[in-house]
Amino acid sequence: MSYTMWILLTASLVGINCGLVGTFLVLRKMSMLSDAISHSVLLGIVGAYMVSHHLQGVSMLVGALIVGLLTTFLVQWLHQKGVQNDAAIGVVFTCLFAIGVVLISLFADRVHLDVEHALMGEIAFVPWDVLEVGGKSIGPKAIWLLGFVLAINIFCIVFAYKELKISSFDYEMAVTLGIPVVLIHYVLMGMLSLTTVASFDSVGAILVVAMLIVPSATAYLWTDRLSVMLICSALIGVLASMIGYMIATVFNVSISGAIAVSTGVIFFLSLWIAPKHGLLRKWLKKSPA
Repeated sequence: MSYTMWILLTASLVGINCGLVGTFLVLRKMSMLSDAISHSVLLGIVGAYMVSHHLQGVSMLVGALIVGLLTTFLVQWLHQKGVQNDAAIGVVFTCLFAIGVVLISLFADRVHLDVEHALMGEIAFVPWDVLEVGGKSIGPKAIWLLGFVLAINIFCIVFAYKELKISSFDYEMAVTLGIPVVLIHYVLMGMLSLTTVASFDSVGAILVVAMLIVPSATAYLWTDRLSVMLICSALIGVLASMIGYMIATVFNVSISGAIAVSTGVIFFLSLWIAPKHGLLRKWLKKSPA
């Protein structure tokens, strides 16, 4: 497979993973929690490196999962103590991210792990970091990691689809029906943490946040059905990846940045022309016949 195809496949897998998880975040009005977790998992990655002395493998996923769940717990705890939700998110993610930055400078300053790399990533390097089995390359490590996380996300969504759907649209009804809403919430946060860290090294935190929020918000403009919204969100992530890569190639700019811009362009176009909630449709309905 060519260099370009590996990059497009990586970006598309990021878009699909983020689109699936981001749909539930948008429906639950928890979009900015993705920003908090995408930054705070840096602490989990640093912690995993300090224990295992490796930046790949299961230890990195476990470290990110622990810190992601810790972020969620601390945000909820502060909110229950009377702190506004947005303020709680800001306090928790800035503190945990700052601790991660300090630990990098103290214990991991000689490895390929820095704040700029964590924020921006470099998807152009993905084809060169390959996984070898028996001395033979079987493709970039990022592809295998993202594919593994995608399998987990799909399994969780299929297995707990009804519970995720009801608790996302009507929390009180879910409680009344006996659905374990707290468990479902932390399963979703676990999916978010795994998705974030799997995408972290390739595309950076900024594109992860964009992919988690914007494609899902765009899909919401087109449909009110959850199943259709999940598919649309994933497809929009793939479309933005392809458009962004073409823009980056033509203008010689950051691939991750161009993809993030593409998600915004698709959103604003949809905001006008979407048949379900588009501004143009609302304007035509209000205008006199």
